[in-house]
Amino acid sequence: MYKYETHLHTCPVSKCATATVKEHLEFYKKLGYDGVFITNHFLDGSLNIDKTRSYEERINFFYYAVDEGIELGKKIGIKVFSGIETNYLGSDFLVYGLDKKWYLQNSHIMEMKKSDQLTYFMKSGALVIQAHPFREAGYIDHIRLYPRCVHGVEVINATKKDSENEIAKMYAKHYDLIEFAGTDNHHVNEDKPYLAGMESEVPITDEKHFVKVVKNRKMTPFVIDITKN
Repeated sequence: MYKYETHLHTCPVSKCATATVKEHLEFYKKLGYDGVFITNHFLDGSLNIDKTRSYEERINFFYYAVDEGIELGKKIGIKVFSGIETNYLGSDFLVYGLDKKWYLQNSHIMEMKKSDQLTYFMKSGALVIQAHPFREAGYIDHIRLYPRCVHGVEVINATKKDSENEIAKMYAKHYDLIEFAGTDNHHVNEDKPYLAGMESEVPITDEKHFVKVVKNRKMTPFVIDITKN
């Protein structure tokens, strides 16, 4: 099976991340992963650039880590793909399949309310996943769910409580949403000794291939205990 990390943040693009692209790639290569998706916080989240900068400048900064990762990945021998994590008052969504050119041409997405934005992503061919839908934190006023505006949900987020993941799995089953998994890795060495992601019987060639395979439910969630590696 081919294993992929689907939820990954890198320093310095994501403010909350402490591990660099190079540190992450070396870490996952050592564990035998076939690829990673760099999903840094988007312009509406914890992106480490002044919000007064132009939309184009912020998009270029966001893709700096992706471009770096692709080149490093070729040298190290691990595939690097891109995605974004967009935010709304503590509710996060992973979006795959849209490239830098698309975002540069669609600056109006930043003016949309979240449900319209997510729907627009989907209509544009993206895969949309709600990350850790039942996450609880002091800065989150209440849980928000968008079952009609996403393709799936993280039923396994390796950094979240088991109870939050269990409820997410029940939610996915009730709405027949795609069951998705990722680590939400910010620091290489997470507080919990687990990593999560998606695996498939065929290698992923690019982001659009990933979107197709996941939508067709040909990838499955997995969890590994890194203390046993």
